[in-house]
Amino acid sequence: MKILVLNCGSSSIKYALYNMDDKSVMTSGGAERVGLEGAFVKVKLPGGEKKQIMHDIPEHTEGVKFIFSLLTDPEIGVIKDLKEIDAVGHRMVHGGEKFNKSVLLTEEVLKTFEECSDLAPLHNPANLKGVRAVQELMPGLPQVGVFDTAFHQTMPDYAYMYAIPYELYEKYGIRRYGFHGTSHRYVSHRVCDFLGVKPEEQRIITCHIGNGGSVAAVKFGKCMDTSMGLTPLEGVMMGTRSGDIDGGAVSFIEKKLGLDADGISNLLNKKSGVYGITGISSDMREIEAAEKAGNPKAILAQNMYNYRIKKYIGAYAAAMGGVDIIVFTAGVGENQTGMRAGACEGLEWMGVKLDKETNEKVRGEEAVISAPDSRVKVVVIPTDEELMIATDTMNLL
Repeated sequence: MKILVLNCGSSSIKYALYNMDDKSVMTSGGAERVGLEGAFVKVKLPGGEKKQIMHDIPEHTEGVKFIFSLLTDPEIGVIKDLKEIDAVGHRMVHGGEKFNKSVLLTEEVLKTFEECSDLAPLHNPANLKGVRAVQELMPGLPQVGVFDTAFHQTMPDYAYMYAIPYELYEKYGIRRYGFHGTSHRYVSHRVCDFLGVKPEEQRIITCHIGNGGSVAAVKFGKCMDTSMGLTPLEGVMMGTRSGDIDGGAVSFIEKKLGLDADGISNLLNKKSGVYGITGISSDMREIEAAEKAGNPKAILAQNMYNYRIKKYIGAYAAAMGGVDIIVFTAGVGENQTGMRAGACEGLEWMGVKLDKETNEKVRGEEAVISAPDSRVKVVVIPTDEELMIATDTMNLL
């Protein structure tokens, strides 16, 4: 069975074609600058070779059409006919309270998903464009939606509610939803397979730390809490996002700078976080280099970054009545050894003991980085959201 995974953003389309017989990636890539000048598609071939192809992509249908043509291209294609594709799985960002699992994308489902667009105005319409493009190009091909927010729908009401007038929840659905759910679900299950333990017996804290970051408390296989909220702005400090901030500070900044709602959103989402503190970059590799060079703002940013992750780990251990496994994943979590060490430092009281030498060696691979006598297992598990989407799609067929 061959499953195509699509992740359509506002100006990008990422894709991967899986052979689900052995769960191998046949090819992958992505279109960038959709609707803008200088659009191009990057393609990664099975042998690891990469190609960049310039191509005008005025909108998503044209982008999906061009990706389809690359899949069957005589030189770089991996299939002879598009009919070899059995289904398409889509990353869908915000399902609100409507979706707590992956679903076949019927017209009724798409209408309900469209009603959630107010909660993710940049992402949901783009996701929908990808679905419509496939419908136009390959009518009748089964399509499945896998929602970023679905895994977090098991949170209890006392964890997801904000302490604001209740009618705002009733009228507008203002509550905490969480994101990166597909990644948190994947690594929380994969780490149990890796360690040979049962998910329903484990209290797991999953730390998806990349340019965007979130932490989740997964108790006995179900999400009990997560750091992101109504939007991906809440929670830990991120590349350009502030993470947790006092609402009073937000209104104070609005008045002082004369900003409207769009202006404050832009400041908190795109100009804050690590970039806002350092003025250098949102890339933690550059911040780490500046920290080693003695840059005081880089040192401050790294300390803030690690500290906030540690606070969430401690909070979620308390919320679950303990913790058995801590998982680090995503770009920073899988590769930045200093962050992992900093986030775990001082947690010895709750049974966390890192193996410093092992931690320094592990980058982008599955590995236990805690000491043999650590009561809590600390593990690096590379995330694979695309495989999770492909697997859900296959199962729903």
